[in-house]
Amino acid sequence: MAPTSKVSSEKIVAKSLVDVVTERLEDAIVAGDLVPGERILEQVLANEMGISRGPLREAIRRLEGRRLLERKPNIGVRVAELSPERLNELLTVREALEGMACRIAATKMTDAEIQDLEKLLNAHARDVSSSSGYYQQSGDFDFHFRIAQSTGNEFLISMVTGDLYDLLRVYRYKSSTMGGRAEEALNEHKKIVAALAAHDPDAAEAAMREHISNARIHAKRAFEEAAAADKADAS
Repeated sequence: MAPTSKVSSEKIVAKSLVDVVTERLEDAIVAGDLVPGERILEQVLANEMGISRGPLREAIRRLEGRRLLERKPNIGVRVAELSPERLNELLTVREALEGMACRIAATKMTDAEIQDLEKLLNAHARDVSSSSGYYQQSGDFDFHFRIAQSTGNEFLISMVTGDLYDLLRVYRYKSSTMGGRAEEALNEHKKIVAALAAHDPDAAEAAMREHISNARIHAKRAFEEAAAADKADAS
């Protein structure tokens, strides 16, 4: 009988310095430590991280490509931002796109894929219980990303997970930090999974549309509260 290894068989993924810096900047942007519109001061950040400006500049270029940072003439690099109007428009479009993704997913997701989605939500539930926000990492750790990928429709996947996907996560997180929203969002995700598990396209699309609609309402409220707070500070 072969001896049992005491070392985890999980694959080790080597990360470059640029990868690490990119992740730290992304986390800071999504969590609001670097706020929308804030200027990125390369030398200051490099000093704080204890690195040279080379890896930082490459990380910045990556995040520019993902629309989390933007470079403006005579200003430099800033954290990207969406106006309340643009965010509302974006979420209105995503309601239709993600509703369609859910409809297709209800007919195509396997039981194993749905079980994996349930496991993901269990992990999210632990995150919600330990913090005030609902922070989903990108890619396979993102509930919405998983559903879009399961459709197998390349055009739909590109539209849902491509343009402005990462920037939208910033505002999704901001909305989730409002009192009670994190738990509400998690329960809405569970309702979506229940519809997917029942392989009910109508219910799946309706649940996702309701979820995105609620996200739009809470995002609008987050903007209004932030504006009121800024006004109070200025007075």
